[in-house]
Amino acid sequence: MTNQEILKIAMAQSAVDLCADASDFEKGENVIVTSRENEHARRYLKLPFSCQLVSYGNNVVASVSPEFCEIAENYIKKYPVEHLFETPHMHVLGEALMQKGQKICFMAEYFLPDLNVLYARTVEDACPYEMRILTPSDFANLYLPEWSNALCKDRAHLDVLGVGAYDGDKLVGLAGCSADCDTMWQIGIDVLPAYRRQGIASALTSRLAVEILNRGKVPFYCAAWSNIKSVRNAIRSGFRPAWVEMTAKPCEIVDAMNEK
Repeated sequence: MTNQEILKIAMAQSAVDLCADASDFEKGENVIVTSRENEHARRYLKLPFSCQLVSYGNNVVASVSPEFCEIAENYIKKYPVEHLFETPHMHVLGEALMQKGQKICFMAEYFLPDLNVLYARTVEDACPYEMRILTPSDFANLYLPEWSNALCKDRAHLDVLGVGAYDGDKLVGLAGCSADCDTMWQIGIDVLPAYRRQGIASALTSRLAVEILNRGKVPFYCAAWSNIKSVRNAIRSGFRPAWVEMTAKPCEIVDAMNEK
């Protein structure tokens, strides 16, 4: 598998998620498509979207429900693509969405492995603790708050593979991946506070990425722009920015999240 093949697989999956065509992400102009349910979309997505903006850098593909088509079209034709995902312009979209009971909810950057720099780190060169490959049977007792990024209790059936770092018999770091779609597995990482800043996170993340590639799947990694620690881990682990997404949700969902 090459970097270009990995990117094409990611674009193909994004096209499935958005009800678009993979070639849409490489066009010079922005594209609007109608969102629909799709059994092959990433399994955690709630479809259809009201308004979902995705960019691989060339343009924006907006996947929308019909009633949000005009809002999305007016927005994506008003500003350059590099400014559509930032303030102050986002407020224009947010105000328009509010009139239809929606708010901007999620904004995230997604990373893909760069095969020119990715390699499976060893205990000697990256991590002072033993690393072990973990399978679903090893996860049964690990659905705890300290491992909530690596594993997801609500979608435990999707957790397919992990790599743990052990200080003796104590699990001190865990990278896990979920089979979010047929071709791509998403990586999450947790390290106990007392064991951070020792290279454990990047060692586990890169090792798991290699294990995923060895199984014929594409690893991907997601982080909020403001989560500098997570972005740095992605870069140290051999990942590079690939695409960005912005998602609108009903006001009551966003408000409920803000109350937690």
